[in-house]
Amino acid sequence: MHKLKTFLRRMRTMSFRRMAMYADKARADSGRPKLLILVDMFWCVFRYGVGYLDYLTFGFVHLSAAQRRTYMTMNDNLRLTRTLNDPVKKDLFEDKLAFVRQFGDYINRGWLDLRTASQEEFAAFLRRFPVVFAKQTDNFGGHGVSRIRAVDNQDVAALYAELLENRQYLIEQEVVQHIEMNRLCQKSVNTIRVVTLLKDGEVHVMYALVRMGSGESYVDNISSGGMYAPVQDGVITAPAFCDKTGEYYEIHPATGTKLVGFEIPMFREGIELVRRAALVVPEVRYVGWDIAISTDGPVIIEGNTIPSYDMCQNYHHLAERKIGVKPRFVQVLGKEFYGK
Repeated sequence: MHKLKTFLRRMRTMSFRRMAMYADKARADSGRPKLLILVDMFWCVFRYGVGYLDYLTFGFVHLSAAQRRTYMTMNDNLRLTRTLNDPVKKDLFEDKLAFVRQFGDYINRGWLDLRTASQEEFAAFLRRFPVVFAKQTDNFGGHGVSRIRAVDNQDVAALYAELLENRQYLIEQEVVQHIEMNRLCQKSVNTIRVVTLLKDGEVHVMYALVRMGSGESYVDNISSGGMYAPVQDGVITAPAFCDKTGEYYEIHPATGTKLVGFEIPMFREGIELVRRAALVVPEVRYVGWDIAISTDGPVIIEGNTIPSYDMCQNYHHLAERKIGVKPRFVQVLGKEFYGK
């Protein structure tokens, strides 16, 4: 009954035009007839709770039923966030100002709460840090973020009023990126997503990947046209994928940097930073951390209480056996993975 309800809910929100488009891409990738792929897509919505975009990203057109069962779905992911993350303590992560207060020892940058800071304090902050980022405290995906250069904003009073009007209450010092990370994309701060799971007081690193800007935006978020690639022991192991174009890139299209084999500086130190941070709020056990490698070392940008489940299961990024991430979660959590 639960599967049927999920299936009917998905059907009501489904875009059949997009479904047909993704079926065309799967047909081109596999050579299978489009009609059979469409039927299989409907089956996967019902049987696995996997929508058409995940169907394409996970490469389900190529996989056996046994392989498909190893993939963590959106429903699996949401169930884990509900059962592993305390709903009250989650606010310490989901409100960006609460986060910088809680994790001040790990972010290593200046910040200001515009709700309590005077115009004079804001002006002094700009004199101290000539490039800052203004953020809405409850937005995500790179939305509600502005990069501000003091030299371009001489009317501080007008800027102060505008940011308050836009609810961009968090003002942060710009992270100056390590020169090696600039090779990926100099325009954006390219972050490493590290997902941790806390079980019986032990921090487990579930996976890591790197996100990079396309060269068109100062943020690396996938929803803003960025790309992502898997990372193993600090090394990029496969071409980067861009949701916006649907293409895989061995060479960054804007910078010309060879991506496969690229070594992320101070990666091990970044992992250790995240391991310590994961113990700060033990009531929130499942977190996707975004870290940047600055000129002074790794810093945490933010922590996400609904970590992505799809990027780490990209078909073209997985090893030859094409096994999803679910077995790893089951190994760590045991019966707890399936809920009460």
